[in-house]
Amino acid sequence: MAIAGLFVVGCILGSFLNVVIYRLPRGQSVVRPGSKCPRCGVAIRWYDNVPVLSYLLLRGKCRDCGERINARYPIVELLAGAVPALIYARYGPGPELALYWPLAYALIVLSFVDLDLRILPDKITIPGIAVGLIAAPLLGLETFWNSLIGAAVAGGALYLIALLGAAVFRKESMGGGDIKLAAMLGAFAGWRDVPLMLFLAFFSGAIVGLVLVGTHRTRDGDHAVPFGPFLALGALAVLLWGDVILHWYFALTGRG
Repeated sequence: MAIAGLFVVGCILGSFLNVVIYRLPRGQSVVRPGSKCPRCGVAIRWYDNVPVLSYLLLRGKCRDCGERINARYPIVELLAGAVPALIYARYGPGPELALYWPLAYALIVLSFVDLDLRILPDKITIPGIAVGLIAAPLLGLETFWNSLIGAAVAGGALYLIALLGAAVFRKESMGGGDIKLAAMLGAFAGWRDVPLMLFLAFFSGAIVGLVLVGTHRTRDGDHAVPFGPFLALGALAVLLWGDVILHWYFALTGRG
């Protein structure tokens, strides 16, 4: 019942995350005005704003003008519902749920903004570093020094990659937003989880990048792939199943 309740609450909050994803990088208020169709401008009725269900009943279209609704909206709502349910299933009620739930929501917002606009807003990442440094030690999940070293190691690793990429390829290979996001994640997770988090991020990013290049689905011939979503994926995988992944790896390689 607790997991089901968290899923429902999360889906409802996911509707707000969709508003943040669209408005925050455009400098618009996330509170006012209410949601409306971008084509016809008609305010969305409350019964057309029920997470996931309204999208299905409306068959993915605006009730008034028939404009197609981006499938991102129910996807975000489902992710927002799944996240607290997964965290609760993994850790139960406790400090992990209190810390990782809002972190995961920040990562959902950052990931979809990066996919849309290829930016990672400083309004989230920079305060996120401070929150990680304060909240993780306060909740007893990390010491302050582990969080601080984690932020330095994760951000520093991507900064060095950015310098190396600029020297070798003569163009930006790692954005400043990615560096700040990595530092934020290191602050939340601590330095011990940083190597696995970065490995999973680079590995998944490389796989997806190769698939997109191979299928010619990159944007306007640009082979660069936004890295923020893969950092988010790596971080969530480590926070939820890091010990399971390491156990599987050691069992597979006969180490440990």
